[in-house]
Amino acid sequence: MTGARLTQVFARPGSAWVVSILAALLPLSFSVEWGIKALPSALLFLLGLTLIARAASVRRSYRAAGPVVAVALVAIAFVILNVLLHGLGWRPLDRSAHILLFLVVAACFSLPLRMRVVWIGFSLSAIVLGAAAAIQAHLLDIERPHGLNGGPSAAIELATVLLGLSSMALVQFLAPGTPRRERWLHLVAMGCAMYGALLTQSRGPLLAFAPIFLALVLLHARRDGRWRSSLLLAGAACAIAGAATFSMHGEMVERLQAIAPEVTRFDQRQATRGAVVERLEMWRTAARAFMEHPVAGIGVGQFDVYTRQEIAAGRSHAAIGRYNQPHNEYLEAAATGGVPGLLVLLAVFLVPLRYFSRRVMDPDDEVALPAAIGMGVIGLYMLCALTDAVFYRVMTQSFYFFVVLGLALRIATLRPTDAGRATAD
Repeated sequence: MTGARLTQVFARPGSAWVVSILAALLPLSFSVEWGIKALPSALLFLLGLTLIARAASVRRSYRAAGPVVAVALVAIAFVILNVLLHGLGWRPLDRSAHILLFLVVAACFSLPLRMRVVWIGFSLSAIVLGAAAAIQAHLLDIERPHGLNGGPSAAIELATVLLGLSSMALVQFLAPGTPRRERWLHLVAMGCAMYGALLTQSRGPLLAFAPIFLALVLLHARRDGRWRSSLLLAGAACAIAGAATFSMHGEMVERLQAIAPEVTRFDQRQATRGAVVERLEMWRTAARAFMEHPVAGIGVGQFDVYTRQEIAAGRSHAAIGRYNQPHNEYLEAAATGGVPGLLVLLAVFLVPLRYFSRRVMDPDDEVALPAAIGMGVIGLYMLCALTDAVFYRVMTQSFYFFVVLGLALRIATLRPTDAGRATAD
């Protein structure tokens, strides 16, 4: 079947609906443990391979989104080279394989998808995951809900994905072309996702989301000129979030209030236990690893090995011996990959951020709204990366590259010449 014929087949209503539903299921599939979750990704991967091989229009979309595609390929190549340099075997390549997976899956966004179906599916996923967090907190008495994947240690990852989905729901809620019933669905999804994230008591993602929420609201106001309603929405959201925070039996307030005292005790070497204190000790250890190995790093996935050596030598406290990443993506990249690793990470954030920022004021909502969502997700991850390794777990890494690569290909398909010229300026 020729490429033109192939794209015509998937332009038919039935085929477009099937692909749109599969794409809509992916954020939920990242967040559950059941084996069937691999089915949507596998089907979209096979379709993406076929499209890349046979459809010239899809390959043109990849070229138009060239900078975003290039940084994904560079990230994969860097890990391969780092693994070979340090002789680490092939297990550290698992996360790179997932980047390649979504680089291929992104081809499906070059098809005429039913994007309303995709956005609705994302919001339904937010409702499901938010409800799961509420059930775990209020019915199962789990102190920090972790969702349906990853176990008790996945609370931060669940919060990050929930807040990413909330950003999407916010943009769709604000979009002037969203039908009323769908607008209410996106509003409910936004509320469920934010409440679910609040229940996880994950300070980093919640503090990161606040400026992203405000930025997306102000961006909408600037684009549509509805400053009054946008500011009212921002004020209402802040009031509701504040009320919800203070109604949680004080747990979240106590966690926020504990930040400054723990930092003070760490500076005065009066404490070695506590989430903040342990992070500071891990950051100091990671910084020392970077200073000792600034060119090649200590090797991908080797932070725990280095930490145990530092503990044995008396240079790091034993309290951090149970961690295998320093809870800071920038320091993780610098420590394990040296200067090149840090530069690759910055490119993974900044190149697509620039790509989306140049399209966010486009007069066509089909272009501007995905660009706004892309900027929101990237901004959220960049801020979350200050206090957690956002690409350490497959769930959060998959969500990021699926959204960023997919939306970049979507925009490149709608604006192939313009997108390519904008990124080349």
